[in-house]
Amino acid sequence: QVQLRESGPGLVKPSQTLSLTCTVSGGSITMDDYCWSWIRQAPGKGLEWIGYITRSGNTYVRPSLKSRTSISRDTSKNQFILQLSSVTAEDTAVYYCARVNPSQYGSHLRFGSWGQGTQVTVSS
Repeated sequence: QVQLRESGPGLVKPSQTLSLTCTVSGGSITMDDYCWSWIRQAPGKGLEWIGYITRSGNTYVRPSLKSRTSISRDTSKNQFILQLSSVTAEDTAVYYCARVNPSQYGSHLRFGSWGQGTQVTVSS
């Protein structure tokens, strides 16, 4: 079974860059037609789908975050990376990485395979 795990700092200061890594085991990020995705959930709110990267390295970021979001990958380590710059308190959330089928991307339900999530707090 595929497993995903998020890692990175749990506390980021305002205006700095949030950087998270998703490490994948039991499956290759260069194989199959999946959306290797980043999602977040702020307290009391629903899932917000940030973007994804495909097996070919194509990326998509939701328009509202595109200007300050970068999704990349390290195929040698079977990892994909989220970088979110100029963070504010509004970026405080639990951040998830996930592997979902394209038809499942953006769903309010947790289809596919998800990491356990990691809390990121933006605070000075």
